[in-house]
Amino acid sequence: GGGRQLEAGMRGILITCNMNERKCVGEAYSLLGEYGDLLYGPEQFSDHEERLSGSEREEDEDDVEAALKKEVGQIRASTEQKLRRFQSVESGANNVVFIRTRGIEPENLVHHILKDMHTTKKKKTRVILRMLPISGTCKAFMEDMKKYAETFFEPWFKAPNKGTFQIVYKARNNSHMSREEVIKELAGIVGSLNPENKVDLNNPQYTIVVEIIKNVCCLSVVRDYVLFRKYNLQEVVKSNKEDTQQNPSNLTEEQNSKVVKPETEEEEMSSKEVKQENK
Repeated sequence: GGGRQLEAGMRGILITCNMNERKCVGEAYSLLGEYGDLLYGPEQFSDHEERLSGSEREEDEDDVEAALKKEVGQIRASTEQKLRRFQSVESGANNVVFIRTRGIEPENLVHHILKDMHTTKKKKTRVILRMLPISGTCKAFMEDMKKYAETFFEPWFKAPNKGTFQIVYKARNNSHMSREEVIKELAGIVGSLNPENKVDLNNPQYTIVVEIIKNVCCLSVVRDYVLFRKYNLQEVVKSNKEDTQQNPSNLTEEQNSKVVKPETEEEEMSSKEVKQENK
């Protein structure tokens, strides 16, 4: 409780990993901290720690008052922790880490990380597989999702804005949602915002990411999904002779029949296959 688990109304970054969630959280803090400081400047903290250390030096105060000050300081520190720029919360699924964000744009930050890693080909993580920005969350029921998406999609798809798009879908620990129904309804909303929005399964301008965990639906609209290997940090640093920019077909061949097919295949790989892929 207390905002320590993924719930509707949160924004953040959804990260998949291979078995070692604790190490994944450590890698995420390190990576996000590095690029967060770069894009947004060093994180600012209040001076409560200085006030605390000052009060501890006042040894002439009686023990009761000192204990009270210490308790107030701990409450402040606890509040400060909750308001950190990046805060890990329980995702509700195995091998999935959710980092709640505050005061930043998850899409811009993650896109910047992927772009840098794609350019430099410098591997920066060992256990993190995919890193998906989550710009909005709502309850994972069709009516809630439709109502939420109508407003959520506006910045990208409401006239005069328009673009080509695909929808990728993944559900974890949830059996009441229908993949086909979700995709049909969300695509319908995008079309209603501007009839010029068109589906493109090969190299769309935008990819709508739908990640459902238990009763929470996580949404984002990302760019360069094909180019950045489906936002896979292990894949994006591989120097391929045939870069997706020049030859995207090798990544999208399997997308012919359904928008969501590659997503499913990748996410449902066994951990053994993932380990082989990482090697």
